[in-house]
This record gives sequence, structure tokens and C-alpha cells, in this order.
Amino acid sequence: MLRLDTPDDQRRMTLVCYLDTFGYGWKHVDLFTHDLEGNELNWVHWGVPEDGPEAADRVTARVEPTLKRTSEWRHRVSPVGQDYWVADVVWSDG
Repeated sequence: MLRLDTPDDQRRMTLVCYLDTFGYGWKHVDLFTHDLEGNELNWVHWGVPEDGPEAADRVTARVEPTLKRTSEWRHRVSPVGQDYWVADVVWSDG
């Protein structure tokens, strides 16, 4: 459920980057905002030239320089075999 009425102090943000496991050619990073119960509130994404966390960090530093990781990247594999990584982030300018 997409909700836009959640106060800022009741939200958390994560970055997700991927390995193009299936060769679709769509390399990107997603920024998700969730409420404290894990419900998705909103998301946005931007393209990256390479797969994985290092590329995600480089491009994010350029396109969103005040978005800072507050955790290490955590590797996961989806039920269909898609490799991806998740990291917690915050805005450092607010």
C-alpha cells in the first residue's frame, strides 16, 4: 500500500542494487521509503553503468550527494534467483 501521510520520524529508507542475473540490461539503483512496519511509502530509481554495490555507491554519490549509507550492503537472493543488495540510508542535509 502506498501511503504519503506518514510523518518523517516514522520512515526509514533503503537503497537496493542488483546483479543483472537474467541479462535484461536494466542496471539501476532503487531508493525505497518504508514506514516502521515495512509498508512501502514511495520509491525512485536511477541508472548505473555496472552491477553491484560499488557502482551503486559511485553513482549515488554523484546523483544524490547528500544521501549517505548508514549500514553495510547486505547481499540477498530473490525467490527467482535474482542477486541484489540492500543498505540503509539517510539524508545528511536534513
